[in-house]
Amino acid sequence: MTSSARPFLNRSLAAFGTTIFAEMSALALTTGAINLGQGFPDTDGPEEIREAAVRALRDGRGNQYPPGPGVPELRAAVAAHQERRYGLSFDPDTEVLVTAGATEAIAASLLALLEPGDEVVALEPYYDSYAACIAMAGARRVPVTLRPDQGRFRLDLDELRAAVTDRTRLLLINTPHNPTGTVLTREELAAVAEFAVARDLLVVTDEVYEHLVFDGAEHLPLAGFPGMRERTVTIGSAGKTYSFTGWKVGWVTAAPGLVAAVRSAKQYLTYVASGPFQHAVAEALALPDSYLAGFRADMQAKRDLLAAGLRDAGFGVFIPSGTYFVTTDIRPLGESDGFAFCRALPERAGVVAIPNAVFYDHRDEGAPFVRFAFCKRTEVLQEAVQRLKNLNG
Repeated sequence: MTSSARPFLNRSLAAFGTTIFAEMSALALTTGAINLGQGFPDTDGPEEIREAAVRALRDGRGNQYPPGPGVPELRAAVAAHQERRYGLSFDPDTEVLVTAGATEAIAASLLALLEPGDEVVALEPYYDSYAACIAMAGARRVPVTLRPDQGRFRLDLDELRAAVTDRTRLLLINTPHNPTGTVLTREELAAVAEFAVARDLLVVTDEVYEHLVFDGAEHLPLAGFPGMRERTVTIGSAGKTYSFTGWKVGWVTAAPGLVAAVRSAKQYLTYVASGPFQHAVAEALALPDSYLAGFRADMQAKRDLLAAGLRDAGFGVFIPSGTYFVTTDIRPLGESDGFAFCRALPERAGVVAIPNAVFYDHRDEGAPFVRFAFCKRTEVLQEAVQRLKNLNG
């Protein structure tokens, strides 16, 4: 036991505490509620990809440390994917880095590219690791809030421009956007790109939901816009596309100097990870487009099922154009505090959700919004919808 009064936890992390996901998942366990809070599927991805992982294990591929940048087969597959899907050409040896999921890619990118005192402009609400990683880098986050407008959450480009100062180093962009489900349009992305070039800003883009877009929405990598190839770090992940979130296989694509910088930080985080799974994901990236089409159609049907049930239960519902989350407004139910609502919901209705306010610096902005995940089996969603009917009598 130390005699020092100094707290054990680094001050930059002390404000974050235990994640809301841990709290709500614990509530689901203790109450027997259906967990629509945390964003992970309750079924595995393609059987042939799971068998590819088994084959890699048996063949001894990846059972020891894989190469630091990632196994060559996966780096080549990532580069081929970017070329085939978006017409973006990356050298697999110098412009692709494999990471322990997208979360490590985010951490390594921010730790590598930021100096203490730098400012990072991020779209609010944001994935909770963004704030923690910016803090660990000693930088300052500057949120630009996406606000409801005509059924979707929209980016105010004038607010984005106004948020940038002489201390701004980096824009942190997430599209398709978690938790709101917004997919930035070609016009919005073009404006962001033009501004980033004019102000000579680096950009980190979290595109892990790139293949989960609905209703004809189009995902466009920011790196493909004029002037962005050399200043953008693009982050992707196998977990969301292939429903193997536990494998923790993500990647970074960027110009050689940026990849080298991110690799310098990444090597002191996990060093390497997920060896056999890297080989399996290389095969997953070569699956035909029919897999992605079927995956999207299945998720869109689940989105529609849950969204309709939430609307029938009395929620205000924002139909997402991407991701696997539906954001709702609890004010039509006579509620205004998302935290209190979500903590009571397991007992009231036997369902767990996440209060969006945890994803905001401006907590008041997010107070009436609650997020539900629809990446679950159809019968689970049907049962959740049935239970939620109790909220509306």
